[in-house]
Amino acid sequence: MNTLPPKTDASAYNFGFLDEYAKKEIRRAILKAVAIPGYQVPYASREMPMGRGFGTGGLQLTLSLIGPDEVVKVIDQGSDDSVNAVNLRQFIEMTCPGVSTTTRTVEATLIQSRHRIPEHTLSAAQIIVLQVPYPDPLVVVEPSEDKRKTMHGEADYSRLLVKLYEDIVKFDEITLSHRYPTRINDHYVIDPSPIPRWDVPKINNSEALILFGAGREKKIYAVPPHTKAEPLAFTDVPFRVEHFHDATGNRRTCSRCGCDGSFLDEFTNDAGAKVYQCSDSDWCDEMLLQVKSWREVSA
Repeated sequence: MNTLPPKTDASAYNFGFLDEYAKKEIRRAILKAVAIPGYQVPYASREMPMGRGFGTGGLQLTLSLIGPDEVVKVIDQGSDDSVNAVNLRQFIEMTCPGVSTTTRTVEATLIQSRHRIPEHTLSAAQIIVLQVPYPDPLVVVEPSEDKRKTMHGEADYSRLLVKLYEDIVKFDEITLSHRYPTRINDHYVIDPSPIPRWDVPKINNSEALILFGAGREKKIYAVPPHTKAEPLAFTDVPFRVEHFHDATGNRRTCSRCGCDGSFLDEFTNDAGAKVYQCSDSDWCDEMLLQVKSWREVSA
């Protein structure tokens, strides 16, 4: 009986791991998603050498778009050094020979991210791919996918607004910290992935193309450049981002670089005290270099 030789290295795989037919199908889905901003386009999500829920949707989009001259950045909750980011970056390097990777946002042409949009303003030459666990914001109010499709088609989001209103009645404000429902181009409401509210305004009128890939749910959707994106809110209870103020009303700063204008993560140091640090590691490194340069000049 004939047997196939074992694949022992990256050269045994197609460039980008996926076969060309799979890439073409994903690119067609991306084109449709760009043509209809916010619409969830179904696609045949392939099996990847990792469990669903670990970024397979975003990775498939990245591998379908990647070219030989691409510069790729992979981040997980703002960090380039987390386990998920490192594993995905190594997989891209292994299956896409010749492709450059970077930890700097300004150098990247293609950014794959989990749970964050970088602090740097993205340019028209960049594409950001966001990993999405649950693409449909209506799932919290309607379990039937058929009914959700009808509601999306009719732009009927009244039940979602009622859900937000109930939050206000209970807590005097909308308490959603991530996955904040956002209306795209005055029609479709999307789940912008588990990004914090801090990142939601970055979607509006972005110069970069923003793509969302849900591998487990087999959906792709997009926010094209210069597209209107408005978070759902009420006139008397407007949308707001995290403020990071302490009990005295002062804005907390990063304990590492001193930045007071970035999204902060909370940590507990060895002494048991709470400290705050920039979530975006590249931004933090850049701010730290600026502080060091300023000190050298001042000295």
